[in-house]
Formats: sequence, structure tokens, C-alpha cells
Amino acid sequence: MLPKTHWGISIVLLLFCHTLWSEYVNEGCILYSENYGELLNSDHPDVALWWASSGWKVSRDRTLPTRKSKEIRIELAQNEREAAQLVVRPEKELSHFSAKPTVLIGSNQHQIAAECVEVLWVRYLHIQRVSDTLGTVGLWPDPLPPIDSQQSLEAQLNQPLWIRVYAPKGTPAGTYRGHIVLKADGYEQAVPLSLRVYGFELPDRASCKTAFGFSAGSVYQYQGLVTPEDKRAILNKYWESFRDHRISPYDPAPDISPALSWEKGVPDFYNDLSREALQIFDEEALCPRIDWADWDHEMERCFNHYYFNTFRVSVPGVNASQYQGFPADSPAYTYAFNAYGRSVQEHLRARGWLDKAYVYPYDEPTEADYPRVLKGFHQLRAAMPDMALMLTEQVEPGLIGGPNLWCPLISFYNHEKAEERRKEGEHFWWYICTGPKQPYPGLFIDHPGTDLRVWLWMTWKYHIEGILIWQSNLWTTAKAYPDHPQNPYEDPMSWMSDGNTKPGDKRPWGNGDGRFLYPPESAADARPTAPILEGPVESIRWEMLRDGVEDYEYFVILKQAIHDHEAALSESEKAAYIELTEVPRRIVRDRRNYTKDPALLERQRSRIAKTIEKLMQQN
Repeated sequence: MLPKTHWGISIVLLLFCHTLWSEYVNEGCILYSENYGELLNSDHPDVALWWASSGWKVSRDRTLPTRKSKEIRIELAQNEREAAQLVVRPEKELSHFSAKPTVLIGSNQHQIAAECVEVLWVRYLHIQRVSDTLGTVGLWPDPLPPIDSQQSLEAQLNQPLWIRVYAPKGTPAGTYRGHIVLKADGYEQAVPLSLRVYGFELPDRASCKTAFGFSAGSVYQYQGLVTPEDKRAILNKYWESFRDHRISPYDPAPDISPALSWEKGVPDFYNDLSREALQIFDEEALCPRIDWADWDHEMERCFNHYYFNTFRVSVPGVNASQYQGFPADSPAYTYAFNAYGRSVQEHLRARGWLDKAYVYPYDEPTEADYPRVLKGFHQLRAAMPDMALMLTEQVEPGLIGGPNLWCPLISFYNHEKAEERRKEGEHFWWYICTGPKQPYPGLFIDHPGTDLRVWLWMTWKYHIEGILIWQSNLWTTAKAYPDHPQNPYEDPMSWMSDGNTKPGDKRPWGNGDGRFLYPPESAADARPTAPILEGPVESIRWEMLRDGVEDYEYFVILKQAIHDHEAALSESEKAAYIELTEVPRRIVRDRRNYTKDPALLERQRSRIAKTIEKLMQQN
């Protein structure tokens, strides 16, 4: 999916005005908010320590908070990941800085291994032109690279550390305590960490459907990967990141395709056709023969190890002028196309994957395209009647009867029309990309940290079943960088690459659009001298997406728990619990009005978690 081109000229003009304005006004930007955070005890007068929720974007020079705390606090369910930020602010430079976790010990003496706690560096990017009026030029945090033992902390500047904790399956509920041990030349301190584990478990496979674009070719290019062994090893590292963030790529097997050949004949599922019907094709009838073995093996591995919950199915020949040498609308064309489509559908059904598959044949059609698009969907429905047929467009009269899985841009979603289509058995995902801009939640680096997380609360509120984003590792575009690839750490903007863009032109989409993963820092310029055998550098926005998908899972679990224990609940209890399955207006009033404060999300999530615990204790 490419962003809608009709944002075009107006976006460029708005961004120019926004950039000029932001040079003079930034007081209202959330980056400069100071109404959060808690000061921690420091054993060294020259080093200040404080912590904050993962949902805040900490500016380099914000002042120390006044509210005090004895420890960093994190709450999560079993089989969940959650993070907080430990901010270090030295008066003098700290050289050879490191941060390592200790084991976490519960009141029942059960332990959570130190390996379940990761400490990552929060890196800042220089935003030189804003994505929209929510942003400002300056340093914004986003990449989360590993801590290098040779790193130094600059004097009188905030340096957040990303403390990410995983509670394994089966971890007993309760509070666990340990430390993050900070060391540097002439400095050492153990910072207390408290972990509250809830008494329920998140499933491995997310309930909220996700579909994100991913370019394996960009990974191979930037990291200098040539051999199949290196490509596979590093692709696995990227898939591990997708798994840990509960995100599914469009194509889990980018380097493997089913082997297709054609021969004369009739597939098994057409054996009910009459001899008269078969005589129509006579000598022309072609039947696909598909060798699924390698593809099946890889897909099964991805489903069983990475727990992806969707994948895109490619169906060539839709609205084509010819298919397998037969002209459009001829009986032989129709037969061959339907034979291929039905072969794919029935194979996926036999493997138990049909509910995960979707066909995505068109992207953001214009109104003038609707007749052609509708014809293509009719063609697909005849060939694959049980397949999810998805279109990135809002409900329009000229498209009804075509897609059965609608995926509109969030700003074009119409809830009343969606509810009408749901009555017909159709389904809804939605997406964001370079648009819409504020006041809608966006995927931009220079937006509030809560945006992507709260988007999933909106997803639940409007009965949306899945989210889609067109790309996850857009590191460069050939139009903006025709001579050499972009370094996304030095230039955080994502640039247009449509047909109206000339080589060398830099027309902005938005900072970080389509980029939630970064290449390893050593591969940032795509000019490695040897293969870089490291996994991706994740981002704060990637973390917020995961948190949102997990929050959605809390709603799913609560709704099921209420259903399972309904007979034991009084009417007042049931009403109170059902109210918790609804998104409060203070968090999401509508798609334009939503909280930017992580604390509101976290407090409501805590209420839901404690209610789930209470219900499950009634077993």
C-alpha cells in the first residue's frame, strides 16, 4: 500500500508553514511537557535519576520532576512485555556507561531471570521539518539500539534507558523486585525495579489482526547480506521482533513461493461439472499444478514459532487482458483463473490457514476506478468464494458487493455505514500512513508517544478487527536519494516516491512514516564492508504498537471472562464489568479527540487487569 497521492500539494504547503511556525512556537508541543515523571534516590550528588512511563517522549533538556519515588514500577500479565524509562542526568560526562538488570525475586521466592529484562538505549533524531502541527523541530527520541559499553552520557542532558520486561508464561502472580545496575568510570548505583505480575496470561497469537508491509530486500541491501544462510538467519531476527511485538507481516515467506505449472485437465473440485460444461473447454482447458511443499514448511514454521495471524495471498490475472494465453472474458480464461483461485483456497482450507489469509488486489482506488475494481472483486468472489477479499477504501455505493473485508483510512471510516455492512457478514480493518495528519493519531516520530497505543483503543471502540500499515522498514526512497541510500538516523523524514516525484526531489510524507524498525547502526548508510549479522533496531513507536495490541487483548480477555462467569454475577456486578469493556470518553471521545496522557491508559488498563483477576479467581 502506498499513501494516498491526493494529499500531495496541500500537505507540502502545510508542512512548509508548520516548519516556519514551529521554529517560533514549541511551548505547546508534548515533547516539552513536564507534568510527568518521578525522581529517584541517587547515591551520587552529580547524577540525577528519575523514571517515567514508556508513553512519554522525554526531551533532552526537560527539568527534573519534583514528585519522588523509591522504585521504577511496571505492571504486566504473564506472557506480556512492558517497559518504563529510567532517565539518567549527570552533571559531568559519564564515560564507559553500562546498565544491567539483576534477577527479580518475588515474595514467594519465585524468580524472574535477569534475561527477561532488557535495557536499551534511547537514541534521539534531529527533526528538521515537522510532520504536522503536533511536532516541532529539534531532537526527538525513537530508535532503541543496544547499549554499547563504550557509550558516554553527556553532561546536563537527559539520557533515557528503555527498561523492557517480559513475564514468562506460568509466572506466579505477585510483586517481584530487583535492580538495574548502572556503572561508568567513577560511578555505580543499583536502581530498584518493582514488577507487578497479574494472574492471567496473554495468548501467543494476538486477537487483533495485523498486516504490516516489510521489505526483505532493504534488509539484505543495508546489511550486505548475500548468502541464503545469512539472509535467513537475519530475517529470523526481524521475525522475532515482529513476534515479540505481536505484529504480522504481509508476507512471512518473502524468499519462498509455491512452484506453479499448468497442464490440461480438470481439478478434483470440478468433478461435479457436467460433461456438457466440460465440452466448452475441450482442448483448451488448463489446470494448475502447485507444489506447496517448501512454502507450506516455511509458513507452518512462521505460524508455530512467530504466531503470525494474517498473511497476504497473491492472485495474478485479476482484470487482466489475458490469462495463460487466453483473452479476457473467454471461457478458457475464466476456467483457468477459477481453477487457480479455487486450488489456492482449498489448499489453505486443508491446512487450516484460510481464516488467516486475505487477498489485497487493489490499493486506494479513485472513484473513477470503482467499476473496474468491482468487476475484479466479482471475478475473485467467483474463484474464491470463501476467501477474505480486502480493499483499502471506505464503504462507497459503487463498491458494495465487491470486498468483504474493508480497510479504510481512519479518517474516512464511517461507523454507521460499517455497521450496515457488518450485518451482511462483512468485516473491517483500518489503517494510517502519511495521512491523516493531526488531529488524528499518527505514526510519526514527532507525535505524542501515546498515539499508536491509543489507536488500538479506538480500534476496539469501533469494533474494528485489525490494523494495517503499508510498510515497517522504509529506510530510503530512490526518488529522494537516487545516488545513494538514505541514512534513516541522519534523515528521519520519509519521502514521497510517487509518479509525480522527480529523482532528487524531496517531498515529505512525514517523519518515520513506514519506518518502525531501523537497520543496525553499523549498517545505517547501506555501505557495509562485510555482512552485518545483527537484528533490527526497534523503536518507541514499535513498542507503543505492541502495547496497544496487548491492551486490545485485555478487552478480549475481559469480555470472555464476563461471559464465562455470567451466571455467578449479580446484575450490578455484570453492569460494572461490562462498562469496563467500553473505552471511556476521557481516553477516546472520537477519532479526533483522544488522550495524550499515558497515565489515563495505564490506570484503565490496571482496572481491567484487576477485574480479570477477580473473575478468574471465581473458578
